[in-house]
Amino acid sequence: MFVFNVKVSRTKIFKWILGIMAIFCVALAGAGIFKMYSSNQEFETSGFDCMPSGEVAYLTDENYTNILKEVHENLDTYVGQKICYTGYVYRVPDLENNQFILARDMKLDNSNQTVIVGFLCSLQNAADYPEYTWIKITGTIEKGNYLGEIPCVNISEIEKTEQPQNCIVPAPNEKFIQTSVIY
Repeated sequence: MFVFNVKVSRTKIFKWILGIMAIFCVALAGAGIFKMYSSNQEFETSGFDCMPSGEVAYLTDENYTNILKEVHENLDTYVGQKICYTGYVYRVPDLENNQFILARDMKLDNSNQTVIVGFLCSLQNAADYPEYTWIKITGTIEKGNYLGEIPCVNISEIEKTEQPQNCIVPAPNEKFIQTSVIY
């Protein structure tokens, strides 16, 4: 017969429980950081090759109006952010010669009506791009002025492109979570 003499002290049990809780907290924090990092990639798409850097936010049909709304509401947060997206050149009579709106048509809720939405853009040779020309741009968000302070994308790269099959973007949704960066 074997006899084991096990002496259990409260301090040893407390240390074991504390150690297990610490390991659990570290694992939980690691999972949270991984989830935050992987959700930041949600706004990027591999279909665009504007710039290979991860610092450029790629706007897609799905996130276009959510990001447009967020940038307009919190401009100071996004000044300096690089973005890349596709749209068509749209002009209104009182824009400056080096400006146009890179627009998309946004479908209104439960109707067949659309409205034009987009970012004001500035480019030295803006007149070289006729109205309704589809282009893909990469640029930096700055503060602009059109009937008040609004975001203006200072274009650094531009190329003509074909009109996408679906050129209509959805209205911003209520599930959109505001962030401090676009990624």
